[in-house]
This record gives sequence, structure tokens and C-alpha cells, in this order.
Amino acid sequence: MVTLEYLVQYAKQTGFIFQGSEIYGGLANTWDYGPLGSNLKKNIKEAWLKKFVKQAPNVVALDSSILLNPMVWQASGHLSGFSDPLIENKTSNQRYRADKLILAHDPTQKPDGWTEDEMYDYIMKHQIKDPVSKTSDWLPIRKFNMMFKTFQGVVEETANEVYLRPETAQGIFINFKNIQRSTRLKVPFGVGQIGKSFRNEITPGNFIFRTREFEQMELEFFCKPGTELEWFDYWINYMMKFLKDLGINPELLRAEPHAKEALSHYSNATTDIEFKYPWGFDELWGIASRTDFDLTQHQNLSKEDLTYLDPETNERYIPYVIEPSVGVERLLLIFLLNGLEEEKLESGDTRQLLKIHPALAPYKAAILPLVRKEHSQKAKEIQALLAEHFDVVYDETQNIGKRYRRQDAIGTPFCITVDHQTMIDQTVTIRHRDSMEQTRIAIDSLEDFIRKSIKF
Repeated sequence: MVTLEYLVQYAKQTGFIFQGSEIYGGLANTWDYGPLGSNLKKNIKEAWLKKFVKQAPNVVALDSSILLNPMVWQASGHLSGFSDPLIENKTSNQRYRADKLILAHDPTQKPDGWTEDEMYDYIMKHQIKDPVSKTSDWLPIRKFNMMFKTFQGVVEETANEVYLRPETAQGIFINFKNIQRSTRLKVPFGVGQIGKSFRNEITPGNFIFRTREFEQMELEFFCKPGTELEWFDYWINYMMKFLKDLGINPELLRAEPHAKEALSHYSNATTDIEFKYPWGFDELWGIASRTDFDLTQHQNLSKEDLTYLDPETNERYIPYVIEPSVGVERLLLIFLLNGLEEEKLESGDTRQLLKIHPALAPYKAAILPLVRKEHSQKAKEIQALLAEHFDVVYDETQNIGKRYRRQDAIGTPFCITVDHQTMIDQTVTIRHRDSMEQTRIAIDSLEDFIRKSIKF
């Protein structure tokens, strides 16, 4: 696997990811997704929608508002409990998450379920040092609420305070009754949503692994109490299959259940699917059995009836919820880390190669005229033909070998070369990215060939 430093440089040079506000010196922990990155993000979201909404059992989509009534966050517990343990070094004035300092000191520790006092005592007992000042001069740990606050309207006063959502899930919960009534879906059913979320992280970092602005893909699956753990196992297997079907090396994945003492108060089961990043195994995708906590909280505070009447048993209950939640950026990061390599060729040369599933590749094909003066017109006709259905790119600069290498490096699965034979029999050469094999195909078969190749 490549290093994170290598990946950052690669992402900028190829047009996947740029530093945010770069011409003004940047803004810490903000990233812009270039032509390739925006295409890859789009393809990841389309793949998730295909598998977790269109093809999943009884799942529909929602697009809820980013700004919600502050009462939503009171009911969900975010106003009082959505916080990280912040510790500050008196010498450097640097702030850190206390649990991350402990893990950096000893990865075998499990500080998730510890109190602030327990974490502080551990840090002081082991004299954990600030990476900047190299001192152990720490202030006591305090809670830091991670929600971004803003104001609605023209007057900045407490009455107008609203928050940028820290998760998309609550928009689903508060629309549970609307969705169930309008779709007439019976429990069990799910609601999937993709959208921006915002968290004022204390220590964001590791490139796009942890950012303050990110895109979530969340599924809330409503089921009958007592069946939730069966559905929990179902969705873990579903998530794993999704990753493997898209080419993630199974050796880089593992499922890590949370210990009972580390579970959130609303959960009776939580598991993280972890990926082996350059710094080790870390969270990729979380799944939680949230019981009936969220709907009950919103029912109690709003006074709206959020129960479900089972048409088969005539029983009325608040459904339990299974929630698989993943960030688009983390998936993008692992697809790059999983696929990017430098491959030694038989000739002794080295090529940079992004082995990424054709369904996710930013461009499905590159159309290349062998000789620009003779073949460019035909190549552009083929580009226009395929662009109606796929993201494709046209390239006529430098020799054909260098153009192949450019496409290998950005993950384009097929290079379509227009040559002298094309002018005679309306066929083109297709070069396959991974094997570098070349085959001949009729122009009118290209669309069907690519469409079959990008299925998963």
C-alpha cells in the first residue's frame, strides 16, 4: 500500500483532490474535489444508492434539510451529549482529543467507555507528552460540543440559533410518519439518505479521513422489536459484500464489535467495519442497533404519535432501528489506497496504476486517435456517441504509449484507439487497463461492451 504522503501528492497531480482555498494559503482541513475526484464521489454515491436503496429490501430515499429545528437536536441528545473529551496543554496551548492521545501512547487501550477523570488520570500517570511542547503540563479534560452553530434570520441572538446537522439520520427519524404514510410501506422497511454533515472536530486529519465537512450515506432500517439483531447481522454481511464486490481486498477489512461497556446509551449492538489504512486499522463504516431511542425521544418532545400499527397483528409499537452509516470521503480514500500501486513490467519499466472497479472509475473509457491529423474526427465522433451514456475522455497529446500510461494512472479501465483499420471496417482497438491486452471491437458494440463491464 502507498503512503499517505504519496497519495496526497498523487491526488493533487492527477486532479482527484486539491487543498481548499489553496491560492489564499489554504484553510485547514478543507478539500476540493477536482474533475476526477468529483466523478469518483458521484460514482460511489450511485453505487451505494443502487445497492442500498434500489436493490435493497423495502428501502426508499429521502433528502432532508441541513438546517433543522433546534428541538430536533435537543430530542436526539446532541445538544447535551454530542461532545469529545478535549484536553489542552498549558505550555503550547494545543488541544487534543484525550482518547486519541491515549491510543497514540498505547494502541491496546480501549478508552471509549472511560470517564473524563479516568482518561485524565491515565494521561497524568503515564506522563503522556504533548507532541508540540514535549511537556505533560495538561489542563483537566472538558467536554467539547462538536456541532457548528449559526443563526437564522437577520438578528444574531439566542432565539435564532440553529445548527448545521452533525448527521443526516435525524432528518429521517422526524420524517418517519410522513414516509410511512405516503409510501404505505410495512415494517420492516428502510430510508436511505446521502447528504452533507458538519462536525467541529478537535483534531481532524489524516488527509480526508476526518474532516469537519463531509458527506454521509446513511440507512435507517425500521424493524419489529425482537428482530433487530437478525437485521443487524444481515446488514453487516450486506456491507461487507458491497465492499468486496467493488474490489476491496478482504485482507484489508475486519469487523470490530464494540464492547458492551463502550456502547452508546441508545445501542444494544454496534460494530465498526475497519480498513487497514497506512496508520493501521481504523473505522470505515459503522453499524448500530439504535433500538427505539430516536423515535421515542422525538415522540416525547414533539408530542406527535410516532408509533406503528402492525396490520397483521394489530399491535402498536415504536420500531427498532438498524443504522449502517458511512462517509463518502472515507470510501473514496480506501478505493484509492486499495487500488493505487506502482507495477513493475516485464520490460523493466514501472507504471503507476489505479486498479479500481470500472463502476467507480472516473472515466469509463479514453478515446485516443492514433494519428491526430488522420483520426481525430472519427475519435471525436466516438467520444460524442459514448458521452451520451458514460463519462469518457478524449486525449490526443503525446505518443500513444504515454497516453496509455496517463489513463492507467487515473484508473480508466479501457482505452479505445482509433487507427487506420477503423477507417476501413469501423472497428477500434480496446486496451484493457489491468492486463494491457488489446482486442478489436466494432464501434456499434462499444456501448454494450462498456455497460456490461461496469456492472457489479
